[in-house]
Amino acid sequence: MRSLTHLFFRVLLPLAICLFAARAHAALEIQVTGGAASRIPVALIPFQSAPNAPTPELTSIIGQDLLRSGQIALVATAGSQQPVEPAQIDYGVWRGKGADAIVIGQVVSLPGGRFEVRFRLMDAVRQTQLAGLSFNIGPEQWRAAAHKIADIIYEKLTGIPGMFSSRIAYVQKRGTQYELRVADADGQNWQTVVRSREPIISPAFSPDGQRMAYVSFENKKPIVYVQSLRDGSRRTLAAFKGSNSAPSWSPDGKRLALTLTRDAVSQVYLINADGRGETRLTRSDAIDTEPVWSPDGQWVYFTSDRGGSPQIYRVSSRGGEARRVTFSGGYSVSPDISPDGKYMAYVRRDEGRFRVVLHELATGQERVLTDTAHDESPSFAPNGQLLLYATLVNGRGVLGTVSLDGRTRAKLSESGIDAREPDWGP
Repeated sequence: MRSLTHLFFRVLLPLAICLFAARAHAALEIQVTGGAASRIPVALIPFQSAPNAPTPELTSIIGQDLLRSGQIALVATAGSQQPVEPAQIDYGVWRGKGADAIVIGQVVSLPGGRFEVRFRLMDAVRQTQLAGLSFNIGPEQWRAAAHKIADIIYEKLTGIPGMFSSRIAYVQKRGTQYELRVADADGQNWQTVVRSREPIISPAFSPDGQRMAYVSFENKKPIVYVQSLRDGSRRTLAAFKGSNSAPSWSPDGKRLALTLTRDAVSQVYLINADGRGETRLTRSDAIDTEPVWSPDGQWVYFTSDRGGSPQIYRVSSRGGEARRVTFSGGYSVSPDISPDGKYMAYVRRDEGRFRVVLHELATGQERVLTDTAHDESPSFAPNGQLLLYATLVNGRGVLGTVSLDGRTRAKLSESGIDAREPDWGP
């Protein structure tokens, strides 16, 4: 009889060792490669700055957010006019540069060290305003304001809510210490939630974004904890006999699916968010693990080697017979379901390469999204338009995002530190 531990050491541990080679701390970088021909061209004009205001950084964050989306292209603005008000815009100039939309703005100093950030999104073709807003912010709110502006621009131009003000979680290793971090969606502005000399794995945001479930080995065995992101309080969710791992919140936040070996074999269980009422969901002699919920709460997808090799299956959240979902490769793990329930992302091994694959659930059609070789833990953005994942680049683990067409990839690379097990929160 096989166990979860056997699967971990046979399949996952080699990748974990590669991704966790420790190095020194440095700042994150964002690199965007590729792009779709159908991107919306936008002129993001540098905002007029107030004294002592980091306005260039504000404009840069907005631009990086929009580029990472894969749906917006930035028109070159160097050497051009820099209007602040709509009446100052020479629309012919910007149409000549190919811009369909123009972003203008300014930062004004306020008493008490605060600032007002004003911006407008203009339609370069119709010469009308699409959006406009002002923010009264403190010196610590620059990044939040930039992400909010990017969200507004993105939604007005695409009709899809933005994801730039959301947060991500991931695990870092610095020397002999593991850290569970929560950061902005671009990987910046991170804060450490948990620090331990023992491994931390499988972070999972609650649907309201206020709690984090994760697995810690601090007591020399895997135990599932739930921690408040507001006050830092923590409680044990699952500390049963054997292994407790892979927590996943139900869409309503009232239950979690997780993997337990309490009955000697790795199986998927459901448990109430208060740690009570655990019930076994899958029943096999194989390794059933990595459960995730469908957005409607009707299904639980999971990884199992019941057919001889790891593949993705799904089972009703009320129980019953599990059915296989993936058939295109001999090794398929780590499912995640898009917020609209149309797609599943997972990691597939092809010719020794572990890559992120997008699977259309209605048709079974698939697309390989990444061109790297050691990808893990794909997680959909809250608007379903990007995927976050971890991979190995130049010998170290970094976080990356990829658009659903696979044409736009960004690396959120923190120089010298290895990151893995990402989760994209609400």
